Amino acid sequence: MDISTPLGILLGFGCIALAFVLDGGHLNALFSKTAALIVFGGTIGATMASHTMKEIARIPSLVMKVIKKEQNNTEEIIQYLVTLSGKARAQGLLSLEAETNSENLNKFDPLMKDCLELAVDGTEAEVFREIIENKIELSYMVDKKNAGIFEVAGGYAPTLGIIGTVMGLVHVLSNLSEPDKLGPAIAVAFIATFYGLSSANLFWLPISYKLKGLSAQKRLVQELIMEGTLAIQGGENPLTLERKLKTFLIERTKEKTSNTMKEREANEAA
Repeated sequence: MDISTPLGILLGFGCIALAFVLDGGHLNALFSKTAALIVFGGTIGATMASHTMKEIARIPSLVMKVIKKEQNNTEEIIQYLVTLSGKARAQGLLSLEAETNSENLNKFDPLMKDCLELAVDGTEAEVFREIIENKIELSYMVDKKNAGIFEVAGGYAPTLGIIGTVMGLVHVLSNLSEPDKLGPAIAVAFIATFYGLSSANLFWLPISYKLKGLSAQKRLVQELIMEGTLAIQGGENPLTLERKLKTFLIERTKEKTSNTMKEREANEAA
């Protein structure tokens, strides 16, 4: 279990609450049923309106995904592929057919099984690469769409917060005959903005970014598997394969880091 996301969310909300209390505030002042209804209900409603029910139904499983321990250990994958390479060179490529139904595959991405089946079937390298690259791209697009659900919600939440605050201020201004109640009423009105901003920046957007990170890691692993199985099909020496895959991993990681930095610079410039 990866506790970084739930721990980070709890830490974020906890620090905000603690700072409020240390400043002399009371936690009860941060609770408002109407503000919660407007912000959380409105955010969920707007997000549902932006996606299909099939996509919305995936939200619980996506939330669980960010706290589930990642199984794709690149070092373990490389060692497994190196072992398969040695077996294929010693006993022939068809000896890997038994591996396609092995329980060992349960530890890895499902693409491993697809790649091994194509390799054993003797699929031409160009066709092999085209089929697997299409599967990787499709998987990446689905993951990107899933992360987008939370990103969209993170965009709606602050806006709904402002709407809630405006509604609260309208209510306050319609009751100016009671000046002694203006202060508390205005404070309650701004709770909606607090809900919108805090939920966006401490829940919706962090989960979106976490899903994007997991998607990028998944794609890297899938490309590693594809390159490894293609090399096995081509009769690559186990030692050479190991060096090749480790080099591939380093180059892709550097490329990923560079792209992330460029994306951040572009977002800051925008």
